[in-house]
Amino acid sequence: MPTPRETILTALYARLSMLPARALRGDVLPERIPTEGLLILRDGEPGEPEVTLSPLRYHYQHRAEIEAVVQGTDRDAAFDTLTASIGVTITADRTLGGLCDWVEAEAPRPVDLPIEGAASLKAAVIPVVLHYSTADPLS
Repeated sequence: MPTPRETILTALYARLSMLPARALRGDVLPERIPTEGLLILRDGEPGEPEVTLSPLRYHYQHRAEIEAVVQGTDRDAAFDTLTASIGVTITADRTLGGLCDWVEAEAPRPVDLPIEGAASLKAAVIPVVLHYSTADPLS
């Protein structure tokens, strides 16, 4: 049976997979970027939990990351569309169907990456904070 952490990350990945951009989880950047863009979900860090007693609960603010990448001549508009669609997907269900307490994305910090012999990439890491509680730090 998967842990709550894995269940939440899987649900976030499933939501990202519904977007027009290709979504990967924990993969390396492929050689070719699809014209719709590319999203790579990184599991990130659960961080140090706050602990409450009676009943014992570990409250996490897990920082996952979404790498958003576009390529092409109109990459500014494509990047804007892609990041906006991520925002709409997250705000549509901030609890991922009741799996976590709250999901919140932070603003991206885009960079342009030149590629020798090809169109430049526009990319950013979008931190996503997942608030959830577990009965055990390993579950």
